[in-house]
Amino acid sequence: MSEPSVTSNLERRPPLWRSFGPALITACVVFGPGSLLISSKVGATYGYELLWLLVLTGILMGTYMTMAARIGVVGGATPCTLVAGRLGRPVAAVIGINLCLICTTFQFSNNLAVAAAAETLVPKIDAHWVLLGLNGLIIVFLFAAKQIYRFLERTMKVMVGVMLLCFVINLVIAGPGLPDIIKGFIPSWPQEISLGVPKKIDGAIQDPMILIASLLGTTFSVAAAFYQGNLVREKGWTIKEYNRGIGDSITGVCVLTGISAIMLITAATVIPGKPAENIGTLAQSLQPLLGSTAHVFFCVGLLAVAMNPFLINAMIGGSILADGIGRPAKLDDPWPRRFTVAVLLVGMVVAMLALRTGEKPVKLIIFGQALTVIGNPLMAAAILWLANRKDIMGDRRNTIILNVFGGLGLLVVIVMAIRVLFRLVLQLS
Repeated sequence: MSEPSVTSNLERRPPLWRSFGPALITACVVFGPGSLLISSKVGATYGYELLWLLVLTGILMGTYMTMAARIGVVGGATPCTLVAGRLGRPVAAVIGINLCLICTTFQFSNNLAVAAAAETLVPKIDAHWVLLGLNGLIIVFLFAAKQIYRFLERTMKVMVGVMLLCFVINLVIAGPGLPDIIKGFIPSWPQEISLGVPKKIDGAIQDPMILIASLLGTTFSVAAAFYQGNLVREKGWTIKEYNRGIGDSITGVCVLTGISAIMLITAATVIPGKPAENIGTLAQSLQPLLGSTAHVFFCVGLLAVAMNPFLINAMIGGSILADGIGRPAKLDDPWPRRFTVAVLLVGMVVAMLALRTGEKPVKLIIFGQALTVIGNPLMAAAILWLANRKDIMGDRRNTIILNVFGGLGLLVVIVMAIRVLFRLVLQLS
C-alpha cells in the first residue's frame, strides 16, 4: 500500500520551474534601468576587464539573498518581525522606515525610466500621460486584486523570459570574441581606474571610482536581499522547502548576474569608448550598429527592464514599513497596499515635475543617498546577525564560508556607505 502513496506524492510535487519565484522577483527589482545603464557604461568604458568583479558582486548578493531566505523559512517570520522580537520594535521600525524612504526617493527614477522607454518606442508620446495612466492602473490593481503575490510572480517570470530573449539576441548579433570574454573573468584592474577618494574640483565632484561603486551598488542590493525574507513568507515556504529556498536564491542571482554580464559584453563589443548617459541614448547608440531588428528587441527588453522594478520597488517600501511598525506585512493586507500607493504617488509626482522642469530633484537624491549610508549597513548587519542566532536558525546557522562572504559583503557595504557620506559632505560643502 505504501508504493502508490509514494508515487502519488511524487506526482503532486510541482515542476521545478513552478517552485521558483521569490528570488526572480528580487532579481527583477535589482536589475532595473540603473543596472542596465551601469553595466553598459562599464562595458563601453573598460571592455571585458571587469566581468570578474560582476561575478564577485553576484556571489555577495547570492550570499545575502540565501541568508535572508533561510531566515524567513527557518525562523518562521520576516526579518523585521524577528528583529522586533529580540531587539525591540523601535529597532525594527527604524529599519522599516529607512527602507521605505529609500524606496520612495528612488521611485522617481523608475518613473523616469518608464518615460524614457516609452519615448524611445514611440517618440511623440506624452510621457506625463504615460506615467499618470500607469500609476493609476497599478493603484486600481492594488486595491482590486485578491492574490497580488501570485500575479506578481507569474508576471516576473514572463518579464525575465522577455529580457533574456531580447538581450541574448542582441548579444548573438553583436558577436563578441570568446577569448576576450574568458579573459575578462580573470581578475585584473583597468589602468584608467585609480583608488583615490572623491574630490571637489572647480565646484564639480570628481570620483575616479564612480563606475565601480555604481556597479557594486546596482548588483549587490542589500535592501532587495533583505526583502527576500518577506517573499519566502509570501510564498508560504516552511522548513520542508528549505533546500528549495536556497535553490531559488541561487537561480535569481544567476539571472541577475547573467543579464548584467550580457549587457556589459554587448556594450564592450558594440560601443567601446562611447558610454551613454541615459538609457534612451544607449538604445539610440546601439541602433546603427546592431540594426533595426535588434534595436526593436532591445527596446522591448528595455521596456521590460523599466517596468520590472516599478511596482516591486514600491511594494518593498510599503511592505517593509508595515512590517517594521508591527502591522500585517503580506501584500494582500491593507497597510502594505496603502503604503505602496503612497510610494507610487510620491515617485510619480516628483518624476512629472522633473520632466516638466528638466531638472533632477537634487535635494531628494541627496536625501536618498544619506539614507543609504544608515540603511544599507544596518540591514546587512541585521541579516548576518539573524543568520547566526541559534534560537532562530538552530543547526542551520551560517557556515564558516557563509560568514566569510557575509563579512566581506558587510565590509563592502560599510566602505560604500563611507564613500557616499564623503561625497555628501563634498556636495554640501
